[in-house]
Amino acid sequence: MGKHFKKLLVPTLSADGTHKKPHHIAYMDWGDMSNQHIVFCVHGLTRNCRDFDYLASDLSSQCRIICPDVVGRGQSDWLEDERDYDYYPVYLSDAAALVRHIQGQYSSTITIDWVGISMGGLIGMMTAIDLKDAIRRMVISDIGPLIPVAALKRMSEYVGKGICFKDLESFEAYIRKISAPFGPLTDAQWRHLTIHSARLLGDGTYTFYYDPKISASFKEHALQNDVDLWQYWDILQTPTLVIRGDKSDVLLAETAAQMQQRGPHATVINFPGIGHAPILLDEKQISIVKDFLLS
Repeated sequence: MGKHFKKLLVPTLSADGTHKKPHHIAYMDWGDMSNQHIVFCVHGLTRNCRDFDYLASDLSSQCRIICPDVVGRGQSDWLEDERDYDYYPVYLSDAAALVRHIQGQYSSTITIDWVGISMGGLIGMMTAIDLKDAIRRMVISDIGPLIPVAALKRMSEYVGKGICFKDLESFEAYIRKISAPFGPLTDAQWRHLTIHSARLLGDGTYTFYYDPKISASFKEHALQNDVDLWQYWDILQTPTLVIRGDKSDVLLAETAAQMQQRGPHATVINFPGIGHAPILLDEKQISIVKDFLLS
């Protein structure tokens, strides 16, 4: 029981087709390792696995929870070539490798569910398609098959800027500012996000716990068009719950409405006063996720 930090060595796919050394994916393993109901929880673009501490702690008495740091984030390895961060098969290969690694620990049938916030939801959507029947149910927070270019431009303004802060207090003030769309959080929750987002540098300052090169996707593209993934959503069959902030600029209301009519015909729940993205820290959001996964 409890939680355990682990690492898995996985191959590195490359955008240019050259051979790259493998990299480690770090993940937090919560609950009883013999539990046959496993929930993968995958974070957003600049976040890390510790965003799920509240949800995992609540669920771990009933499920085994696997919370990875996506490559380049948290305690997972950084990629050598920044162009590979813009090569989506890297993320899907890592996800499939981790799913198969966990599957290989059981000799009987297991149930796998997926909870993904923003980028983690996109990885879940594509993994559910690639691995077919491996994922039973999916919860995705504030992401969909159409991502407006305006939202991408907003993210590009702060991702990978390499800003440093003299102490945790000034770092927390910045996180509260750029993450205000998460909605109202308690002081303890903001401090939790701050502590686990902070990487201490040799000069005593703090910066974000991710590779600044993850911003390569913003540099690579001119950010002139929306991201359109409807062709994938339309073939997705996994029962899906979509949690949306009603002020979100990433998952627009009209996109969410179409997600209820197309593909898996998702259930959509809107949270008032929240933008991008519901971070699944408060009791109400956690309760909705638990009800969907445990029913």
